[in-house]
Amino acid sequence: MSNAPPSPAQAVIAPRKASFPAVVRPDARLLILGSLPGERSLAEQRYYAHPQNQFWRLMSPVIGQDLAALPYEARLAALRAARVALWDVVASARRPGSTDAAIRDAAANDLSALVSRLPDLRAVGFNGGTALKLGRPLLAAHDVAIVALPSSSPLHTVGLAAKQPAWSGLAAYLD
Repeated sequence: MSNAPPSPAQAVIAPRKASFPAVVRPDARLLILGSLPGERSLAEQRYYAHPQNQFWRLMSPVIGQDLAALPYEARLAALRAARVALWDVVASARRPGSTDAAIRDAAANDLSALVSRLPDLRAVGFNGGTALKLGRPLLAAHDVAIVALPSSSPLHTVGLAAKQPAWSGLAAYLD
């Protein structure tokens, strides 16, 4: 048995993974875009399902409600009630594991069409660098504030306290 890496012909192609439907209401003021759900989220069919992902804790002060303490459907309802929409930049891609760096052959969600249907939208927050890099060009034709956010992912090792100020700034778009 050889320790050599497999040749390209022998390499297994990662399965295609797909994002979830957008969580949105027509009068949304803020849209948060991730890149593509990770393995845990895909397995549970829930946004930000990994217990170490900080998304729900980061968004709690933004809308003034402890989202992490709520059941999943109530979390989504609270976001909608606060006029926050949630989606992903990548509609589908090949990716082994959960890291954004491993995303290959990505097909984008139609962000422009979604933003066009949201007349009250004030800002789009990109959850992490990959979401920003892939998503910002798709919104170039729209007059909406772009907010780069530190990733809520447990793979982004900056602590919650260091991330919170950038995330808390999103509340200004909801007033």
